[in-house]
Amino acid sequence: MRSKKEQALIKVLEQVAEENGYELVDLDIAGTARARIVRVYVDKVDGINIDDLAAANAWVDAAIEANEPFSTAYTLEVSSPGIDRPLRTLEHFARFEGEEAKLQTEPIEGRAHWTGTLAGLEGDAILFESSGKMYHIPHDKLKKAQLKGTIDFKKVASKVELELEFADDDETETEGTEDVI
Repeated sequence: MRSKKEQALIKVLEQVAEENGYELVDLDIAGTARARIVRVYVDKVDGINIDDLAAANAWVDAAIEANEPFSTAYTLEVSSPGIDRPLRTLEHFARFEGEEAKLQTEPIEGRAHWTGTLAGLEGDAILFESSGKMYHIPHDKLKKAQLKGTIDFKKVASKVELELEFADDDETETEGTEDVI
C-alpha cells in the first residue's frame, strides 16, 4: 500500500505528466528520512529518449518542489520504465495482457509472490494465470507489480543482421565515387 505522501505526489505528477505529453508510469520513494530517493518512471506513446527524460526531470522537479512534500533534501531520479516495467493502474494491466509479470500482494490463498501471465481484467480484479491456474487478484491487494522483462535474442540478431546488410549496401554504392577536382 502507498503512503498518503506517495498518493498525493502521484496525483500531482499524473496531471503534470499529461499536460506535458507524458505518462506517469510509477513513483517510488526509497531511502531514509535523511537520504530520501524519489524515483519517477515516465513514458510517452512513441517511447522515450534521453532528451525526453531531461525535459521531464525539469517539470517533475518543479512539481515536487511546488508541493513541498519533504522537509529535508532528496535525490530525484527520472527514468524510463525499462524492460521490467512497473504496472500500477488497471489500464497498465489491460495494455499488457498476455505478457509475463511478477506480482507482490497481500496474502491471497496463502501466497504473496506471484509469477505468471496477465490474462485480462474482471472489474477491479486482475486475471492472472500462474502454475496452470487462473487467479483473480484484487487490484487493491497489490503491493508491487512489474513485467517480467524478456529479450528475444533471435529478433535482436535478425535486426542486427538487417542493419549490417543495409550498411554494406551503402558502402558498395559509394565505392568508386571519389570526387575529381
